Amino acid sequence: MKIIQCDKKENSKVEVLVEVSREEYDLAAGKIFMKVRKSMPVPGFRNGKAPRRVVERIYGATVFLSDALELLYPDILKTISDEDDYKIVDQPVIADVDFKEEGGGLSVTVAFTAYPEVELGEYKGISATKVSSEVPESEIDAEIAEIRLRNARFEGVDRPAEDGDTAVIDFEGFLDGEPFDGGKGDGFELELGSGLFIPGFEEKVVGMTAGETRDIDLVFPDEYEPGLAGKAVVFKVSLIEVREKQMPDLDDEFAKDVSEFDTLSEYKADIRAKLEEERRKEADEAFEGALMDKIIDNMDADVPEMMIEKRMDAAMKSFAQRVAALDMDPMQYLQMMGTTPEAFRESSRSSSIRQARIALALDKIAELEGIEISDEEIEGEYAAAAERLGKEAGELRDNVDRDDLAHDLKLRAALKLVMDNAVAVDAADNEDGEGAAVKKPAAKKTAQKKPAAKQSADKEPAGEKPDDGMIDKGDE
Repeated sequence: MKIIQCDKKENSKVEVLVEVSREEYDLAAGKIFMKVRKSMPVPGFRNGKAPRRVVERIYGATVFLSDALELLYPDILKTISDEDDYKIVDQPVIADVDFKEEGGGLSVTVAFTAYPEVELGEYKGISATKVSSEVPESEIDAEIAEIRLRNARFEGVDRPAEDGDTAVIDFEGFLDGEPFDGGKGDGFELELGSGLFIPGFEEKVVGMTAGETRDIDLVFPDEYEPGLAGKAVVFKVSLIEVREKQMPDLDDEFAKDVSEFDTLSEYKADIRAKLEEERRKEADEAFEGALMDKIIDNMDADVPEMMIEKRMDAAMKSFAQRVAALDMDPMQYLQMMGTTPEAFRESSRSSSIRQARIALALDKIAELEGIEISDEEIEGEYAAAAERLGKEAGELRDNVDRDDLAHDLKLRAALKLVMDNAVAVDAADNEDGEGAAVKKPAAKKTAQKKPAAKQSADKEPAGEKPDDGMIDKGDE
C-alpha cells in the first residue's frame, strides 16, 4: 500500500487516497472466498468447489470487495498514520473506492478529522491573579450561626404568633365558595416570614393565638398556575399551636452536640481548617483557569467541530445524569426550564470550545516538553482510582481504555508543568484588577411540594463544562 494523494480541507478535514495493490486485494478477497464459498452455489460444480475466478464471473467482480475492504481497513489506516504521521481524532470513513477489474488493485479514499496544527505562545512563567485562601472570622461566625439555626428547638408558647415562629395550622382555600385542589392542609408547620405561602398569607397569620380561627382574603399572583392566577380566594385558617424558636447556647456543650469535639474552640478551629481547604481548592481552580485562558488566548489553532460536538454531548450526558439522580425526568426538567434538548445542548457550545482549546494546548505542551507516561504510572492510576471508587483495578482496566487513560495522564502532567512554572500575583497587589475573586458557591436548595405556596424553579446554569478526566471524574 502507498499514499497517492493527500488533500487538506477546512476545519482539519483530510482526505487521503491510498493505493492497494492487486496482490494485497487478492490476498484479502481470497480469505473471504474461503469462508463463504460453500454458501455460493455454482452450476456444474460441487458445493464449495468452484474456483474463485468462476464465482466472481457469476456473482460479479466486486462480490468480495466489501468484506475484503473490512480486512484491509486496519492496514490502510496504518499506512496513513505511518507515512503521513497524522493524529486522527475521529472515526475515519471510506469516502470512495475505485476498483480496477483488469489486473489492477484498489484506490481507496479515506476521510477523517486530524488534530489541527497548534502554535503556542508562552506557557512557562506566565502570571495570573491568585486570591488568598484566608478565611475571615466573620465567615466562621456565619457558618456557626447557620449550624445553630439548623439545631434550633421549637417550644410551644402561650402568646400571639410572631415572625420567626412556627405556626401549626389547619387551612383550606375556597374559590367562589368551592374548595380548590392543593389548597388544604392539616397540622401544617409554617415558619412565619419564610415566604413559603403566597404573599399576604403569613402576614395575616401573625397575631393569631392558639385556638383562633380566621378567614384570610387573598389574591393569587398573576404568574401562578392557570385556574388560580389572579383569582380572589378565601383561606379558612385555624391556629393549633405557636412554637417559638429556641437557639442553642454557643458553648462547649453545643460543640459536643453537633460535632466530635469537646470544646467550642476546637470546633471553630476545625471549621476554619475546612473552610480554608475549600477556599484553597477554589483559588487553585480559578488560578488554573486564568493561566489556561492566557495560554489559549495566545494560541493559534482551528478547533475541529468534532472536538466541540464531543464535549457538547458530554455536557448533555452529565446534565441528564444529575437530573436523573434527583429522580426527575431530564426532558420534563427541560420543559419546566422553558427550553428544548437542542437549545440546552447548544448553550454549552462556548464552554465546549474553551475545553477543546485547552485540550489542544496541553497536548501541544506535552509534545514540546517530551512528556511520556510510563506503564507504571498508568497502573498506578488504575490502582488509585480503584481504591477511591471501591472497585477492583481489573474492572477499571476493562471499562477504561488504556490509551485514553495514558492521554489523560499526559494532559494532567502538562497542566502540572504549567502550574509549577506559573507566577501567582496576589489580588491585593494587582493594580489593574486582573482576575476575579473566588466566590463561595451558594448552598443547594432541596425542592419540596408546598401547598398553596409560590411556584418557582431554581434553574441550573446551562451547559456545564465537560471534564476531560477518564477515571473518577464524576461521569464514570
